[in-house]
Amino acid sequence: MNNFVVSALRYRPKSFDDVVGQRSITTTLERAIEKDHLAQALLFTGPRGVGKTTCARILARMINSRGENDKTQDFSFNIFELDAASNNSVDDIRNLTDQVRIPPQVGSYKVYIIDEVHMLSTSAFNAFLKTLEEPPKHCIFILATTEKQKIIPTILSRCQIYDFKRISTTDIMNYLKLIAKDQNISADEDALFIIAKKSDGAMRDALSIFDRMVSYCGVALTKKAVYKNLDIIDFEVYFEFTDQILNNNIPQILIDFNKILLKGFGIQNFINGLASHFRDLYIAKTPEMLYLVESASDTKKLYVEQAKISPENFLKEAINLTNECDLNFRNSKNQRLLAELCLMKLASISLDPEKKKSNLYIIPPSFFQRGKSKSNLSDEEVNVESELKLTNEENLVDTYPALEESVAIKENLTKSLTFEKGLSSGLSLKSIKTKKEHQLKKMSVVVDKEDLPVTPYSKKSLIKYWNEYVLIMENKGRHNLAAILKLDKPKMLADFKIGLEFPNSTNKLELENEKNDLLLFLKKSLNNHEIDLSITVNEEISSNIAYTPIEKYEKLKEKNPSIERLKRVFNLEI
Repeated sequence: MNNFVVSALRYRPKSFDDVVGQRSITTTLERAIEKDHLAQALLFTGPRGVGKTTCARILARMINSRGENDKTQDFSFNIFELDAASNNSVDDIRNLTDQVRIPPQVGSYKVYIIDEVHMLSTSAFNAFLKTLEEPPKHCIFILATTEKQKIIPTILSRCQIYDFKRISTTDIMNYLKLIAKDQNISADEDALFIIAKKSDGAMRDALSIFDRMVSYCGVALTKKAVYKNLDIIDFEVYFEFTDQILNNNIPQILIDFNKILLKGFGIQNFINGLASHFRDLYIAKTPEMLYLVESASDTKKLYVEQAKISPENFLKEAINLTNECDLNFRNSKNQRLLAELCLMKLASISLDPEKKKSNLYIIPPSFFQRGKSKSNLSDEEVNVESELKLTNEENLVDTYPALEESVAIKENLTKSLTFEKGLSSGLSLKSIKTKKEHQLKKMSVVVDKEDLPVTPYSKKSLIKYWNEYVLIMENKGRHNLAAILKLDKPKMLADFKIGLEFPNSTNKLELENEKNDLLLFLKKSLNNHEIDLSITVNEEISSNIAYTPIEKYEKLKEKNPSIERLKRVFNLEI
């Protein structure tokens, strides 16, 4: 039986022309050799499997064979490879520096390739530093690493750095086509694309997956077989889910999602795949951006077709929801519920907003439209507005049962609580002005006095119900208003007026804003509907108010001089 050679070794590039996906680097190195402009210390960095070590070996062979007379010579003895992962001590580097001093027997240069150079210890780096800074003229160092950030800056500053990039999915797929043709293997373009995408930009990984698929499928590499063997969700599943989401078919979506889980696929992988699908659909809506969709040509046509029936706003919201679900996935205690909730939200994005009835709103939007007369309102909006008006009246009468005695009060208060047409909302100057006018209307309710009782009351009754109202305000948490009502005791004036005196206009304004509610309470409690408030400001009162402990002590001493004697006898301090 012939020994099998893996594709990664069998198809390893022999020249820079065979290197895939690194054209800018290979071109730079070729021209540097041609013009004799090559640095003595090179650093090849980049992801795994993109050709760093391969390019280092090709470069090492080309350095000594650039002369026409030297092309027949074997310069393999001039190339030295060192694996820094297993030779990372100071002694290993010292042995290397000892070899560097010896010039080559054949050719012009000795080339040292140090792979995985980031594995060297700090002491080894420092031992290597002087040699790398001033290498002999016959030595060239090529360092290769996947983790450039682990190399100390003093080493990086002495190297010419070449950053190898990930190989594009398209380049890997095209290279796999050539290999499949060379091995007489029939392969679907979609199957090769799946392998290329699974490799994540690493050619070595792609060739390893290709060998594995050939072992499974034989000479016929199909899309379904690749999906099954690699445990990847078929992209057609995402097209089907998107159709169900656009049709708002939540039950079927949850059933299909359960089938996905029963097949053993991960929840987060499915959500990520769905997010990528929405991203590709969004890009496919613009023909100039279609090249950004990494897929086979036949699959791109499917994206274009579904993108036509997918609204742009839907795709934006869908990408946002799936991305949010992915971010919250790790912290969720019920990950399946999180994904199902995401799917239900996706299926609700495209619901027609016109299906939402305006009677579902507490206040219909048309109620706030400027200058819209009642004749322009729909029957439904008129009914809702009437219901709101009746509800306001009922709530008003429930709050103040005494108003049932007078139909005139009920009608006037209902009118005062009704917004004028064109009332604007928010914190605009107009809205503040309108609100103030509304408060003034509320405070100046016109009533029919003929039907209202006017029962005389005593000062004792007035103080009783006044204190009761203060207690009600405190129970409601309105401590500031309660404190203002305690500043002065109500005085009985002529014509059933109640006199109050405050030290400043701020207290007066606060009470005037609450005057209507206070009067309604007193009128009901004292059974006298001619009661009114007379509020005045006396600034001299503020000077008589004690704030500090000393002022309070002086006030007490005026009322009871014996306090001073008590202080002296017991040697008390304030």
